[in-house]
Amino acid sequence: MQRNGTPDNSIDAWLDGGAYLSIQGHNIFYRDSGADDKPTVLLLHGYPTSGWDWHKVWPLLEKHYRLIAPDLLGFGFSDKPRAHSYSIHEQADIIEALVTELKLERFHVLAHDYGDTVAQELLYRQNVGKGKGHWLSACLLNGGLFPETHRARLIQKLLEGPLGPYISRLFGKSQFERAFCAVFGSASHPSQAELDGFWQLICRQHGNQIMHKLIHYMADRRRHRERWLLALRDSCVPVLLINGSADPVSGAHMVARYRELVRPNDPLVELPDIGHYPQVEAPTTVANAYHKFVQSLSD
Repeated sequence: MQRNGTPDNSIDAWLDGGAYLSIQGHNIFYRDSGADDKPTVLLLHGYPTSGWDWHKVWPLLEKHYRLIAPDLLGFGFSDKPRAHSYSIHEQADIIEALVTELKLERFHVLAHDYGDTVAQELLYRQNVGKGKGHWLSACLLNGGLFPETHRARLIQKLLEGPLGPYISRLFGKSQFERAFCAVFGSASHPSQAELDGFWQLICRQHGNQIMHKLIHYMADRRRHRERWLLALRDSCVPVLLINGSADPVSGAHMVARYRELVRPNDPLVELPDIGHYPQVEAPTTVANAYHKFVQSLSD
């Protein structure tokens, strides 16, 4: 959908362009550009947002790829059950069910933040020969690949703690905007319309009331550190990092740890003035870097 010749990136347009699948008793929303004649890219979003995170890079990448962007359970337009214990392993199971339902055979993976952790679990399964479909590559944007380099924000620590349920109920739009903008680059803050959109999707089906449940991924990262480190070390596919260095949560310090623990010479795109959401802050740069990476694999 377009307005005045430009892509319509509104929440309504994003919803209109998507569909639902019933997976493990839950309705899971996803966007699929549907271009079967192009290489497929599976996009995994971060916390606490949704697949709409990709709305700026979507028109840039769909020229070259079939794009599939689900909302993970508890996020965006997907179901958000309250009496539920969320885990990264369950999210990985849901993504593999989606891969099976859509009959995806060979595809690339582009992930961010929470989606990076889901991708690490899925990559581990690929490495040991138990994954669904066949990965061609993995590209990871800013995320807590290693728990020791994840510099959690105060709100995340509070949500994970014993007061988490109360913090969820008290956490409003103004608090969200302050916390969210703080992880962006100083010159690349989201617009008010984008902030409104992100918050609208968080609050859909009262999702803001389960933020303390979704934050369990931080405990998952600590518990499964070695498994998910091995996923990267033993990767059966090429890996690219695209990282906003100005990110206080998982910026340049996370990249340094990656070089130390995984492979020092993996391809890397560092964005010095960009924060935690490169695909929102610098979509053209991200899209161009990603396309260049994928193209290099066929050279």
